[in-house]
Amino acid sequence: MGSGERISMTSRILPALPSLEDIGARQDRTAATVVASLRFYEELNDFIARDRRWREFDFECAADATIKHVIEALGVPHTEVELILVNGVSVDFAQGLRHGDRISVYPKFEAFDISFLLCVRPGPLRITRFVADVHLGGLARLLRMAGFDTWYDNSLDDAGIERIAGREGRIVLTRDRDLLKRRAITHGCYVHALKPDGQLSEVLARLDLFGSMQPLSRCLKCNAPLMAVEKALILDALPPRVREHQQHFSTCAVCRRVFWEGSHWRHMLDRLAKAGEAAADQQASTQGAQSSVFR
Repeated sequence: MGSGERISMTSRILPALPSLEDIGARQDRTAATVVASLRFYEELNDFIARDRRWREFDFECAADATIKHVIEALGVPHTEVELILVNGVSVDFAQGLRHGDRISVYPKFEAFDISFLLCVRPGPLRITRFVADVHLGGLARLLRMAGFDTWYDNSLDDAGIERIAGREGRIVLTRDRDLLKRRAITHGCYVHALKPDGQLSEVLARLDLFGSMQPLSRCLKCNAPLMAVEKALILDALPPRVREHQQHFSTCAVCRRVFWEGSHWRHMLDRLAKAGEAAADQQASTQGAQSSVFR
């Protein structure tokens, strides 16, 4: 993250005290509402109104509102949040608010292990697998190309995505922030890039997945793992030139398509390599901006 306000990475981080003027103004509020001060850090500012970005601001909400309600009312999907501090103490999404609370909301940390501070979700997913919304078909294909289990169906609505994500422990990929605000979705990524190759690099960088790629190990159509197959068993299905020059084949058990290491195969490997290089550059840039000083 960038330079600026210093935050000591301990389980309790003491904030600056509010001014007497601020305290007085807040005490004038009715009992039905509370006023808290919030600040969002780094890329979370992309989700909030321009006049609230990169600074602390007051926000009035119902007295029974939770941190999750407030964060999402301001435009930030809960799946984008990694750490929440209220008056310097790490809390979960169910935390209620009081007059004068000071809230700091952080995205994922790439360069630091802050697991001892985390309260916002039960734990990491054991297996990295995705469900992509209807607008991310190109990204879904590339993720399958990279070897990641990626559910994609362009007839699937938001409720269906929520159901699949919860049932199968999948990370939701979308450019629809309202989808990520659904209660049952615990893990998700708002994809900022507009084109599939850029989207792939973004996901690889953000989730640190470059080392986990298994290129061309899944069917691009069915998402099923590919299996090696003896040439003799599929000989009649091969074009003459392929039958003559290729020796190694794989097949999909679902759609029965056959794959071999031809020019298209090499083109896909080159495409994945470029996405990986771009992801590494993105990670280096992010980690270089993070230090013991957080803005």
